Amino acid sequence: MQGAAYGSMLDSGFVSFKLNYSETKDIAIGAVVHSDAISVGGHSWRVNCYPRGYSEADKGEYITIFLELMTGAGLAQARRWLMSKSKGVKAIFEAFLMDKDGAPASSNASRCVKVYPPEGHISWGWFRFVTRRELEARHVVNGWATIVFGIIVVRDDPLAIPPSDIGDHLGRLLDCQDGSDVSFNVDGRKFAAHRAVLAARSPVFKAELFGAMAEATMSQITLEDINPAAFEVLLRFMYTDVLPPDGELAGSPVEMYRHLLAAADRYAMDRLKLMCADKLWENVSVDTVAATLNCAETYNCRELKDKCMAFFVEEQNFKKVVLTQGYVQLVQKFPSIMAELREKVGA
Repeated sequence: MQGAAYGSMLDSGFVSFKLNYSETKDIAIGAVVHSDAISVGGHSWRVNCYPRGYSEADKGEYITIFLELMTGAGLAQARRWLMSKSKGVKAIFEAFLMDKDGAPASSNASRCVKVYPPEGHISWGWFRFVTRRELEARHVVNGWATIVFGIIVVRDDPLAIPPSDIGDHLGRLLDCQDGSDVSFNVDGRKFAAHRAVLAARSPVFKAELFGAMAEATMSQITLEDINPAAFEVLLRFMYTDVLPPDGELAGSPVEMYRHLLAAADRYAMDRLKLMCADKLWENVSVDTVAATLNCAETYNCRELKDKCMAFFVEEQNFKKVVLTQGYVQLVQKFPSIMAELREKVGA
C-alpha cells in the first residue's frame, strides 16, 4: 500500500491512495491501512482504509474508508483533547476511484460534510464505499487500485459583526421628527412622518404621497376610519419592522391586532398583516373564532380565514360556536360563510 499526500496548512488538499489489491485478499476483516498524514486547515488528517471492511456483518465484501482527524496522541487522548475544545472542525470529505483507463469514476464518487468533535467522532466516512468485486473488475490495474480523497476544512472564524440596528436608528428618527415633511391627523391626534419612509414601506402611501392624488401636495393629511392607537403602532412598525410587546399595546391586545390587521390591509403591508393574523390565531377560542373569522373575511386575510374555518367545523367546536353572538353577527354580515361552513361540515 502506498499513499501520496499533497497540501500544507491549506483549507483544502487531497490524498492519492494506492491499494495493493492482491495483498489484501486474505487480510483480516477490520484490519486497517493508513494513508500518509496531510495538513489541511491547520489540522492533521489521514485516511483509514479497511480493505475487507470494518464489520464482520459485511463478510469482507466491501471496502471501508474513513477520514480521521489526528492529534498526534492515542485515540483516547485524542478524543479527550478534541472534546475539550469549544468548537468542532467542519470538514468536507470527498472520495472517488480511478478507472482502469486513468479517468475518475463518477459512479463511485461520494461526499460527506461532517463536524468532528465535539459532535463525538474522530473519523467519518463510508462503511460500504465499494464492493471488492466491483473494485477488482473496474478499477484494479496491475494489482493496484487508486482512490483519491479530497479534504476541505470550512473555517469557522468569521469577524464579529453586530446585528442590524437600522430599526433603532429609524425609530429615533421617528421620535425626534428631524426632517419630517408630512403629518397625519387621526381622530385629533397628530403624527409627524417622512414621506420617503412611508412610500418605501407601503405602495398605497407611495401612490398617495408621490402620485397624482391630492395628498401629494398636502403637508397635513386627515385620516378617517382608523384607530389612532393602531395607526401609532403601524407607523412605528413602518420605521422599525417590529411590533411592541402585547403588554405595551393600548387596551385589549386582541382588539388592537384586529385594528392593526385592518390598517395593514388598507396600506398593503402584507408582512404586518400576517403577523397580526398569527397573533389573532394564537388567541382563537370557541368564544372568539367567529369574530376572528369576521375580521379575516372583512380584510381579505385568506390564511387566517382558512385556519378559523378549520377550527369552526370541528364537531365539538361547531356546536358551541353557533350559540355565540359572534356567530350571529358573522352570518348576518357574510351570509355566504354559511354555505362554506355547510360544505366543510358535510365533507
